[in-house]
Amino acid sequence: MAETGTLHDAFIDELRDAYDAERQLTKALPKLAKAASSPKLRDAFESHLQETQGHVERLEQVFESLEEKVRGKHCDGMAGIIEEGKSILEEEFDEATMDACLIAAGQRAEHYEMAAYGTLVAWARGMGHDEAARLLQETLEEEKAADEKLTSIAESGINQEAADAAHPQGEEDDDEEGEPAATRGRGATATAVAKRPGRR
Repeated sequence: MAETGTLHDAFIDELRDAYDAERQLTKALPKLAKAASSPKLRDAFESHLQETQGHVERLEQVFESLEEKVRGKHCDGMAGIIEEGKSILEEEFDEATMDACLIAAGQRAEHYEMAAYGTLVAWARGMGHDEAARLLQETLEEEKAADEKLTSIAESGINQEAADAAHPQGEEDDDEEGEPAATRGRGATATAVAKRPGRR
C-alpha cells in the first residue's frame, strides 16, 4: 500500500510548480514588453522580468533551505495564462487597446502567482520553515507591487484612451444595463471605482 502524503509533500510539489511557473514567465515577459506601445508599460514588464529572474533564484534558495533537490514540475495553470497572452498578441487592436489587454494578461499572471505564494507562505509558517517563509514572503510582496504598478499604469490613461477609441464621437448613450458608453471596455482595475447604477 502506498504511503500517504503529508503537507510537506504537497508543499514541495507546490514549490516545484511555482519554480516552473516563474521560469515560463521569464520567457513570456520579453514578448509582452516588446508588444507594449506605452514606454511605462514596457518598462514595467522589463523591470518585472528582472524580478522574476530573482524569484527563480529565491526559490532555489528555498529548496536549499529545505535540503530538497531543485526541480520544476510543469505548471499547467501558468502555461494556460501565457497561451491566452499569446493569442492577444495575434489580435489587430489599436495601440491603447493592445496595451490594456497586455495589462490584463500581466495581471492574470500576477494574481495566479499571488494566490500560489500566499499558500506557500502560510504552509511554510505552519510547518516552521521560517527561512523558506521569509524568502517566499519577499517574492509575494514583489508580486503584489508588480500588480499594483500595472493597475496604476492602466488607470493613468491607457484604459480611458482605449475606451475613448472605442467611441470616438464621444457617444454618451447607455447600454442595455444602463452603463455609460464611456466606461465600457475598461479593465477590472478601473471598474472598481466606477459609479454603480442606482448609487449617488
